[in-house]
Amino acid sequence: MRNTDLISFADLIRRLPATLGRLPRLLRGLYYTAMRNREKNLSLAWALELACERYPERPAVMDERRRLSYTAFNAWANRLARALQAEGVSHGSVVAVMLENRLEVLAVLAALAKLGAVGALLNTAQRGHVLSHSLNLVKPSHFVIGEELHGAFEEVRSEVHNADQHCYWLADQDTLSQPGQAPANWQNLALLARDQAETNLPSSAQVRLKDPCFLIYTSGTTGLPKASILSHGKWIKAYGGFGHCGLGLTSEDVLYLTLPCYHNNAVTVCWSSALAGGAAIALRRKFSTSHFWQDVAHYRATCFGYIGELCRYLLNQPPCPEERNNTLTCMIGNGLRPAIWDEFKTRFGIERVMEFYASSEGNIGFTNIFNFDNTVGFTPAPYAIVRYDLENDRPVRDKQGFMAKVEKGEPGLMLSEITEKWPFDGYTDPAKSAAVTFRDVFKQGDAWFNTGDLMRDIGFSHAQFVDRLGDTFRWKGENVSTTEVENALGAFPGIEDAVVYGVEIPGTNGRCGMAALRLSCGAELDQDALAAHLDRELPPYAAPLFVRLLQEVETTGTFKYKKADLKKAAYDPQAVHEPLYARLPGEPCFRPLDGSLYQAIQSGAYRF
Repeated sequence: MRNTDLISFADLIRRLPATLGRLPRLLRGLYYTAMRNREKNLSLAWALELACERYPERPAVMDERRRLSYTAFNAWANRLARALQAEGVSHGSVVAVMLENRLEVLAVLAALAKLGAVGALLNTAQRGHVLSHSLNLVKPSHFVIGEELHGAFEEVRSEVHNADQHCYWLADQDTLSQPGQAPANWQNLALLARDQAETNLPSSAQVRLKDPCFLIYTSGTTGLPKASILSHGKWIKAYGGFGHCGLGLTSEDVLYLTLPCYHNNAVTVCWSSALAGGAAIALRRKFSTSHFWQDVAHYRATCFGYIGELCRYLLNQPPCPEERNNTLTCMIGNGLRPAIWDEFKTRFGIERVMEFYASSEGNIGFTNIFNFDNTVGFTPAPYAIVRYDLENDRPVRDKQGFMAKVEKGEPGLMLSEITEKWPFDGYTDPAKSAAVTFRDVFKQGDAWFNTGDLMRDIGFSHAQFVDRLGDTFRWKGENVSTTEVENALGAFPGIEDAVVYGVEIPGTNGRCGMAALRLSCGAELDQDALAAHLDRELPPYAAPLFVRLLQEVETTGTFKYKKADLKKAAYDPQAVHEPLYARLPGEPCFRPLDGSLYQAIQSGAYRF
């Protein structure tokens, strides 16, 4: 951290004139973020219908082939809602949604919100046992599956609870004009919706802040995903915090969205930001560096949703004609590293970086409403950054059993207080909710949500992200469960123990996977077979890129792996005296890692 990152009172005063011009939107946003009555009838559906009322002919959603006004998009969602209602979907129903980024996924989610139903947003990269686990975890009553993921679903259908009925198919095309032909034993949702009424449903006005809106899957400590509940109340807080207080987009703006719609960043942060001001969402199936600036020009996008990895990809591209005099003025997301913050803003002419901090399951959010550099921003929520013992992987408590806050500028564990105004919606599994709740933190009877993240207090309710703790790390914009990877490695012949942790590679965002392995007596590491095994069992972002062999594995008193020294040594041959292996970009297997290869990696010779 640079001392210039610390925020003083004078720094805050200098930012106020620019902020005062947005005062009406700020006050409106604070109204929504501070709302306490969870019985109040406000929801995603309410926000969409309000935007439709205010901006009926302005574009709501668009892709390379279609451009729908708020009136047209809202009517589509109403038809889908009535079709699903006729099929038995009602308030509180859980509906599995498996669609890649196309306008249909937003229409289906809007339809479910209008019914008070809950969309379980499946990660489109999941396959096999992980996918069946994710589905059975939430026990959906209905399934909406895109043609592009039909095969993946069919592979596990026999293992999924209740999947022998209520399965709805959406063709991988413009289903508004071409519904397509559904496979046998599937119902075509586009055909079911085609002749339904287009008016708003009475049920929309009955959805409350406390009602679940989405189930978002996050990495679990058991190695398999867990489902966190995102309520309409949290969505409305995002609507106020990001949409009104933060970005302040208007009906003249276009937000270019390439983040997957099973991510909270897409369906909560970006979508709420657009709906708050009647802006349009320009949706792309997958992020592409080669098409990014062409798309920005085509849509005349003024804002885009990002993760840090996406920004690094764009910076690594050589300058192109389309990036000059581009229309982007602001961006919203998380993970933009201080090391590239200034360079990114300067090269691409970005005026405002709306960096934020939040989690699907948590009860706190920071937003960079004052447009400071190198910060996740400000929060009105009660929080504390406490001292943390990295070696023993736990917060520091004093003789009385209470935790201690860090000094300004010091890193520590971020906790957010659980109150009536700032409730914790939790996970679908109460035991998992209890596991992330600290009690008696500063006084008897208090309760705090453990974010699992190291943060730095930089002053005036602003914070700076430092690192992730525990059993997840972030690579390629995805959270990776170390336990999931350890389980996959444990299934490989000859591996006795596997310890997985994240390590940094210069010039990249986040941390890639590294595995320290103890082999069975007499076993030898088959580098080719191990790489093939990992490719079969894990998504590409979760597979370790470095392997270290160990004679013994150190554990704590509670039998947790000691990872601090392993992380510190990383893949440096000077610090590691056992065999090391690396898997380079595009290569099908691991190779021995020596000093010369290490130097090549450190100097950026390989693009990970």
